[in-house]
Amino acid sequence: MCRNITTLRGLEPSATDEEIEAGARQYVRKITGVQKTSAATEEAFEKAVAIIAAASREVLAELPPRKVPPKTVPPLRRLATR
Repeated sequence: MCRNITTLRGLEPSATDEEIEAGARQYVRKITGVQKTSAATEEAFEKAVAIIAAASREVLAELPPRKVPPKTVPPLRRLATR
């Protein structure tokens, strides 16, 4: 669906809340087409981000560890290494 959303399962160290929220935000942007929120869209947008982030945290916690780490590094980690 969206090539910009990177795999967070299997990262060492584990994905941070900030990385999970960034992925949720990217997902909500993609499915809604909202790149910048307005007064009319902000509340629904932020609610969706919170729900997706919570579901993402839950599924990441419940899945077994990956045998092979993800091939790509999340954008927030790439920025940190620069």
